[in-house]
Amino acid sequence: MKLHHYLLAALTSPAASIAAEASEALARRTYFYIGGQYKDVPQPNNGTATVFVGQMYVEKLQPPRPSRRLPLIFIPGAGQTSTNFLNTPDGRQGWASYFLHKGFTVYLVDPPQRGRSPYDQGFEGGKVGSVSVNTVEQFFTAPEYFTNTSPSYPQASLHTQWPGTGLRGDPIFDQFYASQVQLQYDPEISDRLVKPALNALIDKVGLCVLFVHSQSGPYGWVAGDSRPKLVKGIVAIEPEGPPFVQVPGVGGKARIDGVTRLPLLYDPPVVNITRDLKTVQLPPPPGKEKLYIPCTVQASPPRKLVNLARVPVALVTGEASYHAPYDWCTIEYFKQTGVKATWLDLGRLGVKGNGHFVFLEKNSLESAKLVLDWILTNTGPG
Repeated sequence: MKLHHYLLAALTSPAASIAAEASEALARRTYFYIGGQYKDVPQPNNGTATVFVGQMYVEKLQPPRPSRRLPLIFIPGAGQTSTNFLNTPDGRQGWASYFLHKGFTVYLVDPPQRGRSPYDQGFEGGKVGSVSVNTVEQFFTAPEYFTNTSPSYPQASLHTQWPGTGLRGDPIFDQFYASQVQLQYDPEISDRLVKPALNALIDKVGLCVLFVHSQSGPYGWVAGDSRPKLVKGIVAIEPEGPPFVQVPGVGGKARIDGVTRLPLLYDPPVVNITRDLKTVQLPPPPGKEKLYIPCTVQASPPRKLVNLARVPVALVTGEASYHAPYDWCTIEYFKQTGVKATWLDLGRLGVKGNGHFVFLEKNSLESAKLVLDWILTNTGPG
């Protein structure tokens, strides 16, 4: 299945369309599905039927003259689709166009059971639902209005970069919230389904850089662990965390293997997680006690990550995000395990006021430039 056309922003106002045409990158577009299998699955009104399940939608955007050797694979977070990276909710160019302009081929995916990757309620079980508008406002688009609402965090008042108010009724917010889709509420099911599909895509693409965000963070760590010779870098935008534990207000299941729920390859090997991965508490650095939470890290001597240590990582954190109090814990975890992780702590790097969706906010291209510089410096020539 292939469609070939030139990608331009689909916006409503003539002025916005003119601006978009000037900034959107021309690209040859194709799409395909990868992974999945035929399986007999119970159907609501039909007994059991043989259907195809577990597949993942992939959209490939190729610039007219690709000049970079490593394609980029973008994997969205919970309740999101790959449209996150096409445009911003107020119609500006997204990160896909930015990196196409820089000569990269881009792959955008909808993880299994999400968006254009079909969900069949008879396959794998679990529950599918939506993220509430209250959660999106409080944690994603307008945390500055919820500083007195529990759970909150001290950095919330610094949030300034969401276009518009970030609250329901604002047309930009409504456009963003309209794009939210169903998600599998059991993250272990999502983890299991994404692993073979993403590995198959990496095998097809070859050498590449992964972009993960929020819930898709563990997908990237598992892929890097599974395919360390092909994954040449991981850009993790506020990946699911912190290691080992869950924090108030953040749903889902804790990552018992450190930064994942699926097993990673440690040295010495982990045979029994409860017995082998002993943890201790690490207090915040001096002067950060009011801004950072304590971390759960491995007890000494820590085990090393054999495969993931071969993959350079950039961890991107917004100054005003709910991740700001605990992304330092993920950095500490990677230090212990031997992973070369660079912390792109945006506020400290002069990119101010960002929440959880740094790639959609008003200064999104500032953070994109930092990511580009990291890729060019850390993933080899070209």
